[in-house]
Amino acid sequence: MHTNLLVLVEGGRTDSHDGHWHGCVEQAVDGAIRAGFRIGRRVRIGRVPGAIVGYNIGRFGRFSGASYPLLVKTEFGLAKCSLREVTAA
Repeated sequence: MHTNLLVLVEGGRTDSHDGHWHGCVEQAVDGAIRAGFRIGRRVRIGRVPGAIVGYNIGRFGRFSGASYPLLVKTEFGLAKCSLREVTAA
């Protein structure tokens, strides 16, 4: 049986100002938009329905925008997602 976990993560950042991560976040968000994942689009995270409500521009932490560019609102709350985790509803 496959289960999907949504994890709420407290935000945080370091004092690093490496511009490299900014470019990676920008590329990830741009890639998500070009793939058709625009704000308002209905998606699914596994079997959980949701909608894209924004883009993760965070440069720091375990769930940075470089890897998890989509912000998806579900009945369980807000999730930061990669493009591999969501499908069109």
